[in-house]
Amino acid sequence: MSRSNVATTSAASPWRPLLPIYLACLAFGIQVGTSMPLVPLALDQQGVDKWVIGVVGAAWGVGMIATTPFVPSLVARLGAVPLICGSAVISATLSVAFAFTEGVPLWFTLTLLQGVVGGVPWVVSEIWINLVVDEKRRGRAMAVYATLIAVGMALGPLILQFVGLYGPRPFLVAAGIMLVVILPLLPAWKSAPPVHLDENSGMWRVIRAAPVAMLAAFACGLGEQVAFSFLPIFAVEANVSAETGALWLSAFVIGNIALQWPIGWAADELDRRSVLAACALASAVLVASIGFIDPQSYGILGVLVLWGGISFGIYTVGLALLGQHFSGGDIARANAAFTIMYTVAGLVGRPIAGGAMDVMGRSGMTFTVMFFYALAGVAALLAMRRRG
Repeated sequence: MSRSNVATTSAASPWRPLLPIYLACLAFGIQVGTSMPLVPLALDQQGVDKWVIGVVGAAWGVGMIATTPFVPSLVARLGAVPLICGSAVISATLSVAFAFTEGVPLWFTLTLLQGVVGGVPWVVSEIWINLVVDEKRRGRAMAVYATLIAVGMALGPLILQFVGLYGPRPFLVAAGIMLVVILPLLPAWKSAPPVHLDENSGMWRVIRAAPVAMLAAFACGLGEQVAFSFLPIFAVEANVSAETGALWLSAFVIGNIALQWPIGWAADELDRRSVLAACALASAVLVASIGFIDPQSYGILGVLVLWGGISFGIYTVGLALLGQHFSGGDIARANAAFTIMYTVAGLVGRPIAGGAMDVMGRSGMTFTVMFFYALAGVAALLAMRRRG
């Protein structure tokens, strides 16, 4: 299908071209939520040191960062649906390999390979959405995408309650769910939006052209990964039970699910730089307030819901900004760069926050996250002042 035909279809039914990729994203989110805890839990059961488990877990991000720059050229050459389907089959095969093997060196390699292919559906889906959606609905389209991923990730752990956490079965279930990603995409094999790369463009050019959006991706990635890694530890150090600390993470995810649509709507109705600045600065204030609220009260759960939703709104609005400023092959490279920034932030943010907590106590976590949120917010305000 030509680009003009995609635009005609979008005008006739603006959400219809997004349905296949939305359904695939929901399945992908469920798969991520199901598979994410399996390797760390299995290694811990085998008596592997915690720092080794952390190194194995980091291999996923390393694999993704190493290969994401090549995704735009691959999707331009192979097509969106074949590339996602191929990566899903390989990912499912790797999950089966986890089910019937053991050993740190082998699992490190398998995790690295999972990162190589695991980020493909993530990057290609964002490219797809930004290519087919019209400008008036871009913020809401990205909000639906973010919500579906979050819902899927929340459902994943529930599935594990039924299939178990240990042994081959959960890995095989995760493999099956990854293959489900393929099903809604098959009818769109020929109708998916094509990507045509500009040979004169490049990854560094799009990063330099959209520094505010890239900083938004970094701030969101750092804040989210630090929250998932250290919120339970923060809770325990505040004399809260570990079970309640897990509930804090649930509140954070609920906010992510509930608030993306209103933030996406605001991004379509207002200057997206102002919405980005508001989300980033509000997130900084919410994180700072955690240290002053009674950790035993329900008030802390309300703050965590707002933090989770508003902070991930930084990602939603950042994606909408990319679609606003880039088109064609440049949007493919911009989305790839955006994903790399988000992933790098998760890798570097956790040791930074952990070191800060060693020096400053639990306030080290809030200070680290607050700093990067504020940096993204100020950058968005300065961009508004420069460009009017």
